[in-house]
Amino acid sequence: MTTHSFDAVAFAGGGNRCYWQGGFWDALNAVRPQRPGLVVGVSAGAFQACFSLIGEGDRVRRIVIDACATIDEEMDWRQVLKGRSPFVVAGLYRDLLTEIFGELELAALKAAPEVLIQLTHPPRFMPSLVAAYAAIGAYQIEKVWLGAAHSRAGRHVGLFPSWVSTHEVAGPADLVAALMGTAAVPPFMPVGEVNGRPALDGGLVDNPPVDKIAEIEARGGRTLVLTTRAGPAMPGVENRTVVRPSVPILTSRFAVTDGAAIRAAYELGVRDGEAFAKGLG
Repeated sequence: MTTHSFDAVAFAGGGNRCYWQGGFWDALNAVRPQRPGLVVGVSAGAFQACFSLIGEGDRVRRIVIDACATIDEEMDWRQVLKGRSPFVVAGLYRDLLTEIFGELELAALKAAPEVLIQLTHPPRFMPSLVAAYAAIGAYQIEKVWLGAAHSRAGRHVGLFPSWVSTHEVAGPADLVAALMGTAAVPPFMPVGEVNGRPALDGGLVDNPPVDKIAEIEARGGRTLVLTTRAGPAMPGVENRTVVRPSVPILTSRFAVTDGAAIRAAYELGVRDGEAFAKGLG
């Protein structure tokens, strides 16, 4: 078995589309085992990175797909009367993270390559919800102008990033908080709180998350970027390989009832990963 390991890997966000990344990563490692020095992830891509690096993918997908079969509605309008978002995905996602990541899984993550979970923070003078909706609006404009192959929309309205390392989190609860924070996209997912600061989706300032891996590329390191869109390709960068789904992934990013689509996204990732691995020789 030949090794062709990248020095750093980036997992883009994309909600349920990110299950493609899990399939791609599994297939690539089956043929070309990877041991990157650094992994960076945003939103659901950070979740995929964390469970994929410790070999928990089969367990996660089984739990998620089984749960999808038991959920009838994606919205609970009774929550509106309590001043809460009607989308049920946030509570389900937190429960999933809490079930998946215990002390044993955290120990495995500390032994695995470091994962930097990228967060976005609003300026201190800007309310979190205002920052989130302003960034989402900027992203829509950016998508029309530039195709959104790589988004930095949040920076245009003053948002800035930070990173939580899986090698430094104190316990499972802190890991769950970071993963909830990097996926915070109101109204689907609530504003997170990490280290006493409001946290928003890490992809609002850099998606796919390439700022950290650019430092490695500049030193001659080889990097791999796992996007989740089959659309326009990112501009080429020396030492960087960008992969994306071979066909569009047909699933809503926040759907909690479509287990078949999640399975299909993973299986597409496996096929794309196998083809990519064979081409590395």
